[in-house]
Amino acid sequence: MLERFATTRLLWLTVMNLDSALKSFVDHLTIERGLSLNSISAYKRDLAKFSQFLAKGSLDFEKLTEGEITDFEVWLKESKLAVTSINRNISALKSFYKYAAQEFSITNPVSAMSSSKVPRRLPKALTIKEVTSLIEATKREGDPISLRDHAIIEMLYGTGARVSEIVGVDINDFAQGEVEGNSITTLKLRGKGSKERIVPLGSFAKSALDEYLVRIRPNLLTKSKSARVETALFLNQRGSRLSRQSAWQVISDAADATGLTGKVSPHVFRHSYATHLLDGGADIRVVQELLGHASVTTTQIYTLITIDKVREAYATAHPRAN
Repeated sequence: MLERFATTRLLWLTVMNLDSALKSFVDHLTIERGLSLNSISAYKRDLAKFSQFLAKGSLDFEKLTEGEITDFEVWLKESKLAVTSINRNISALKSFYKYAAQEFSITNPVSAMSSSKVPRRLPKALTIKEVTSLIEATKREGDPISLRDHAIIEMLYGTGARVSEIVGVDINDFAQGEVEGNSITTLKLRGKGSKERIVPLGSFAKSALDEYLVRIRPNLLTKSKSARVETALFLNQRGSRLSRQSAWQVISDAADATGLTGKVSPHVFRHSYATHLLDGGADIRVVQELLGHASVTTTQIYTLITIDKVREAYATAHPRAN
């Protein structure tokens, strides 16, 4: 009985110590590194798995060996996680222990650990015809809210924004300008790490947006129970900011309606936007700026998709290709 009590108490102390260290680490990510809520949530999810592993083996995070860290990686693999997910977990653990070593003088057992090699997978872009069918699928006769859904998808494809960026747009994030005598509408987007970028808004997206703002948003705004005026561009049925999950549901419903369910992901419009720009002759540096990539190397992966298309066209059309 005493032995069981001692084991339970040891486990309780371990969890409490870890919880304190994790809370301090999350505060560091939030305040000092200024990470987005999505990034912080990802860190929390990954480190929760580590906490679960420690509790299962009654392990103290301050005294872990490299062998026990390897056991954690094996445990993740046995959970049937993808290699990319395992690598993300290990990366989160490295960041945590690096911080803990500096702040609490804890030995870092993951400093020599390397990530598993992941085969490079090119982002999947839709054809222009497929994108058009998804956009058209949001036009539902007799359903006023479909005007909002239509504007969301037009905006995603017309700006290359992430879903999280689109739902974060406020009504005052738009600006009017003039280029060579032509009026142009621009949109301010807030990307990863709260980095801002300005992108132009095409005529199709602007038209869909104007229709939503005039015909639907004022009615949604009246349903808000909040005392303050809601500044979010896209609102839900309760008059408050649309969530990322609800915006993704709009995309998912359009995919179901067009038979493209298996080909659609949250980033599919962003991938298609970049690929279609490069296919149309846009300079890669311009595409880099529009996507908000810190390095052009990240953008260059989209050129590989275009090269694959060239190879496929050559292999199919040239008489001496094979």
